[in-house]
Amino acid sequence: MFTTLARSRWVAGLAIAGFLSISPAALAQSPELAPIPAPDSIQPGEPILQNTTPFTLVIPVVGTRMLNVVNPGDATLVLRLTATITNAWYDACAPYDDNAIGLIYNTTRRPVAEQTSRNCDIALVYASKPVVDSLIPQFADDWDAMIAALHVDEHDPAEQMAMSIGTAAGQAVMNARLQDGMNQLGDENGAIYNRQPYADYTNYRPFNRATRLRDPRRWQPAIVTAGNGLFSVQSFVTPQMEITDPFLTAHPNLRAPRPGRSFAVAPNGNPRRRYIDQADEVIDASANLTLEQKMAAEVFEDKINSLGLSIAVASFQQQLTLQEFLEVDFLVNAAAFDTAIVIWKEKRRFDAVRPFSAIELLYENTQLTAWGGPGQGTVHDITGAEWRSYLNVANHPEYPSATASFCAAHAEAAKLYLGARNSPLNPTGNTLDWSITKLTGSSFVEPNSPPHDVTLTYQTWDDLRDECGLTRFWGGVHFADSIPAGQDIGRVVGAAGYHFLLPYFNGTATP
Repeated sequence: MFTTLARSRWVAGLAIAGFLSISPAALAQSPELAPIPAPDSIQPGEPILQNTTPFTLVIPVVGTRMLNVVNPGDATLVLRLTATITNAWYDACAPYDDNAIGLIYNTTRRPVAEQTSRNCDIALVYASKPVVDSLIPQFADDWDAMIAALHVDEHDPAEQMAMSIGTAAGQAVMNARLQDGMNQLGDENGAIYNRQPYADYTNYRPFNRATRLRDPRRWQPAIVTAGNGLFSVQSFVTPQMEITDPFLTAHPNLRAPRPGRSFAVAPNGNPRRRYIDQADEVIDASANLTLEQKMAAEVFEDKINSLGLSIAVASFQQQLTLQEFLEVDFLVNAAAFDTAIVIWKEKRRFDAVRPFSAIELLYENTQLTAWGGPGQGTVHDITGAEWRSYLNVANHPEYPSATASFCAAHAEAAKLYLGARNSPLNPTGNTLDWSITKLTGSSFVEPNSPPHDVTLTYQTWDDLRDECGLTRFWGGVHFADSIPAGQDIGRVVGAAGYHFLLPYFNGTATP
């Protein structure tokens, strides 16, 4: 069914994908839709985290349907959905905690007798529905079935209250995002008819054409194909992200350093030595790709089943309560979203060239030693015009690395939250001890690869952050300098997000 599974030592052989079964067999294909459980299979009141509705119901159902609509590589759209739905979860369950205060929706704290896992489960599922109704309306029947699976007792006042609180929280959070600058409704340019949701209204135009690199410093849209004879030219995905409202706190003064090597071009347009050197680094990495590097690149290409899965596994390992999971899950998703705002601003400011454009410019008819494409391994006669990155090139300018920044924000926020619990299981917050296995034949790039199961292990959040960033260089979609530039921004935003939300978590914020 799905080919990427995660395993954890703590889970002792339990297939986490049984709870989080949202991995597509290939990013180019839509995953099979997870079935909606029958109402009598949802057991009320289970205290164990992985038996709560985020894992048994909402994540499998929503996750697979989201991946039928949005490719995991379209980071801004994925992050907006995950941050919005986890915000709704947190706000819906805050009234059922002794301390928590909702960020957008705040209501009277429920009596102790009502502060149960069952009531929180009901609230967060009902909070999910206004979000997914708005963001993925084509699955409306499935959202109704997801609600029905809860089998809420119409004669239980506490369960009816949880239903009302969840619906109100989800609607409040979604209302707050409708006009957040992402142009979800397609009306930012004043359109009345035939609106185009998420269309650019900032008038971004690429300087280079897909067929002509006029300026070797600037981004060139790639020509992409699925191998079916149809070709299309990339456009910058949601350039308006840079002026979108943050979930937590804005960072108007945060900047990346100038990408000096990408801009090392003489007045006559000829690349200087530094420009050539960074392209050569990418070619050398391509020639020396290991199986583990390829599989790691594929894992972190899909943010849902890498970053999303890592925080779930950490929550199981460290025995978080449902409330604690909802807090840290919202935190890391919102931190990544807010990081994307800064990164998109910098991507637009520098509008920097991708490796594939530079390599073709420098070595168009020169034979190189590099990865030769799916199933070809390293070859010695590929020209710069034929060279391709291992991963598909993203549809936005190169610098700074978005993926590296998201992983850094995610890791930094998780470390701070988990470390503050003073748990003997993770006294510093940095312990992760997470393994994810790419099963035999599960590669979405190369046929019949990997030839055997490949298990990648990350002992700490720092390990995950660092390797996640490097995979973008190994995968050929970023120059080396883009990685630390993205990580530096992500660390700052991740830490700021934690400190912003902490008063809401501990009940000292002013609603």
